[in-house]
Parts: sequence; C-alpha cells; structure tokens
Amino acid sequence: MTINVRFKDMATSDAMTEYITGKLNKLADKYDWVISAQVNIEKRNDPKGKGKVCKMELSLPGPRIYAESDEKNYEMAVKETIKDLETQLKKRKEVFKAH
Repeated sequence: MTINVRFKDMATSDAMTEYITGKLNKLADKYDWVISAQVNIEKRNDPKGKGKVCKMELSLPGPRIYAESDEKNYEMAVKETIKDLETQLKKRKEVFKAH
C-alpha cells in the first residue's frame, strides 16, 4: 500500500509519519485489497481546545472511502480516523462477500 502523508499549516514530523504509517500498515495487513492512503494532518483554530485534525482517504476497488476527526492531540485524531475507516472497510468486505 502506498501512503502519502501531508502536513498543513505545521512543520513535518517524522515521528508522526512513522506512527501513521504503522497504523495504516496494520490496517493494510487486515484488508489486503487497499491500494493507497492519502493522509492530511492539519491544525485549526478551535476555541473548544481541539483543532488537531486528521483526514484520510483510502483508495480501493470501488468508491474511495474517507474519514476525518478533530481531537485534542494528533495521535487521538489518527486513532479515531482509522477506527472510522475500519468500520467502513468491514462494511465493504461484507459487500464483497455477497457477490
């Protein structure tokens, strides 16, 4: 699986890139038909104290799937986004089994 990580309005972080890559590789091991992942990490001004945003789009057979989360820190945002993507992948896998 090809993984492309982009940081918007912040400095790039090798540690964060490795964290994201590790999480997505685990997902790719489980769902081997995932082709690529586009990840955007950005910071928003949020008066509620959140503002750490992670957006992910997975390319796979059929329509792409997308998830986004806004949390207090980037690690939580990545975890939540991957959890949402995994839910969508499970549903997609059920559709594959039906055909």
